[in-house]
Amino acid sequence: MNKTHNILIVEDDLEIRDLLASFLQAKGFVAMACGSSEEAGPILAREEIDLVLLDVMLPGADGFEFCRSLRLSGGPRIIMLTALSEPVDKVVGLELGADDYVGKPFDLRELLARIRAVLRRPPVGERFDAELVLRFSGYAFHPQRRFLRSPTGLRVPLTGAETDLLLVFCRNTRRILSREELINLSRGEGFAIAPRSVDLLVSRLRRKLSGDDPFTDVIHTVRADGYAFQPEVSIE
Repeated sequence: MNKTHNILIVEDDLEIRDLLASFLQAKGFVAMACGSSEEAGPILAREEIDLVLLDVMLPGADGFEFCRSLRLSGGPRIIMLTALSEPVDKVVGLELGADDYVGKPFDLRELLARIRAVLRRPPVGERFDAELVLRFSGYAFHPQRRFLRSPTGLRVPLTGAETDLLLVFCRNTRRILSREELINLSRGEGFAIAPRSVDLLVSRLRRKLSGDDPFTDVIHTVRADGYAFQPEVSIE
């Protein structure tokens, strides 16, 4: 990577925190660390942080709560670190806006690969007048700002995972995508998530796109094969 990226480690376990900081510094990153969400706030206010490694089980405001607050303000990329391993916990983290999810204990080489993959993604915050706009079925979708405007002019809130999923659908309109393809295209190859979790994410996105009309189905389920996005998509 040409740019030196700043990574903030929010982890209450001092041993893990120090291990991660030393490892990332050895790999060419600028690593900062703290033990709670409350300590992370001032660091984020004064430093340009590119990515946050965020533990879920933190004292005070937990990682889920802090992830939600970061996403409300745009914020840097987020990889959640947790000993929780249930698929529902992964879905919660991703729906709150996390970009990836790594369970403990983790392999440092795998974590490094995920960090690099997340940092290669387009930044969340771009100027509104310089970003890509995708239009379909009356919707205006601004993926770089995670912003969707409905045909009636209302803003439809999207989580980070829903944004990435919708972008994949828009780029592959009318193509049948398997659950594995949806994971690889939206989260990156090697991302571990249960097929049921993919179904839940698709279901949530489908409900948001149906609006007041329960018969509107822009995401078609192809039995045993996956999903297909039906509308024509135009690019501005």
